[in-house]
Amino acid sequence: MEDLCCNVACSQRQDRIISGSTQDERRIREERERKKAEVRARLEAQASNKAKKKGFMTGERKKKLRLLLRRKAAEELKRQQEAKANERRRVIAERTGGKSNFELMTESELKFLIKQFHDRIVRLESEKWDLEYSVGRRDIEIHQLSSQVSDMRGKFVKPPLKRVPKYEQKIERMLLNARKEIGFTVTLKSVKKDQYKVDEPKDNKDQAPEWSWKKSLAQGAAEEE
Repeated sequence: MEDLCCNVACSQRQDRIISGSTQDERRIREERERKKAEVRARLEAQASNKAKKKGFMTGERKKKLRLLLRRKAAEELKRQQEAKANERRRVIAERTGGKSNFELMTESELKFLIKQFHDRIVRLESEKWDLEYSVGRRDIEIHQLSSQVSDMRGKFVKPPLKRVPKYEQKIERMLLNARKEIGFTVTLKSVKKDQYKVDEPKDNKDQAPEWSWKKSLAQGAAEEE
């Protein structure tokens, strides 16, 4: 009877151990599945966020952005033009003065006004001539200095190179070698012998004796008789 009770107790203990191990395995498996689900959800969220960010600039938004930029550029251009026009009007008013009512002015006042304008035109023309002269002189100096700099740096226009056939080069090389072998006399200019001949006085030895030509004269006279 006691042996039977011991066997029953052992079997129950083994069943509890087996059931405990199965529960632990189930819990571990569930924990693993939960972590996988969390990782999967996090990856899906990141992918969806990337897709949303990529698709932020749609075609309609790009079109609206272009329209805004064009409108802004047009407004900026208009503002610059208005500023230039205002500056031009201010300069003209400063140089020419305010408007004058010519109908109410007397003859002397008109003459004085005309003289003022004439003096101003003469002064401006003289200043214009001085400026043009100084600008032209500086242009010449700049050109000269730039040419000097180019010469110092060696930035000159390279002449076009003429291609020479190989056989012509060979012929020129052969002629050069032949001239070197013959000597410098090949390059000298030929001169006629009689061109620079000096007339030398005849030697008395080469002349015929006096009695010979006297004899020939006598013979000629006898033949004539």
